Amino acid sequence: MMRRRTLLASSLLALAPSSALAFGEEGAFHARLLGPLSGKRMSDESLKLLGSAMSRWSFELMERTSAPVRIATTVVSPESKELFDEPFIIWTGAEDPGTLSRLAARRLSEFFRLGGFMLVDDQAPETGAFRLGVERELEKVALPSPRIKLPPDHVLFKSFYLIPRPVGRVMGPSAVEASLGVAGSGVLFLRHDLLGALARRGDTWASPLEPDDPEQREYAIRFAINIAMYILCTDYKDDQVHAPYLMRRRTRSGPTRPR
Repeated sequence: MMRRRTLLASSLLALAPSSALAFGEEGAFHARLLGPLSGKRMSDESLKLLGSAMSRWSFELMERTSAPVRIATTVVSPESKELFDEPFIIWTGAEDPGTLSRLAARRLSEFFRLGGFMLVDDQAPETGAFRLGVERELEKVALPSPRIKLPPDHVLFKSFYLIPRPVGRVMGPSAVEASLGVAGSGVLFLRHDLLGALARRGDTWASPLEPDDPEQREYAIRFAINIAMYILCTDYKDDQVHAPYLMRRRTRSGPTRPR
């Protein structure tokens, strides 16, 4: 089963859009953090936990798909030209993120124009402070398209694993919203604290799950892998994902326990 999935991953990566390959390092998946906005700071503990989550994400992707990855914690200022070094960035937090400067808004608009993809991951979706702040600030940015609710049959939910819904440290809404454009550009808005489900503290998971379904963390990992494969392979055809043998294999195999 894993050999076939590896072959699928290899074939999909061969179809990765040229814009994404030119944007970054030969199509390698590298989860980078958007740095704090002006007047805000990130604690060392928060950075450590987020770094562990991103490393786990890359590790699981590499182990399960053989996709090329970079396991490194990189924090990028939205005002820096380093924003354009690679096509993927994560904006995450638990509180109001603060204010985007004019320069940062211009940089982000250009990032999306070039085909960049952003994951907005709310660490405290129960409060809504981070989500509302990000939505406010992104009004200053030229997004790829108007936000829409992704349907259950969107390719994001079947780019590698077939998963029924988004999930993270919290179950959150059963659907996600996104602004998707051409050449792989987009913004994916999550209210599930995905990185919280992946974060490690030493040899254990850093945060308990809510409501702590036995399969929840495994499905969070699978969702993270689907996001990565979607970012790496945005030009593949939907029917390639639906190869009959892959459908049979995926639906027959139940979730495995996370490591």
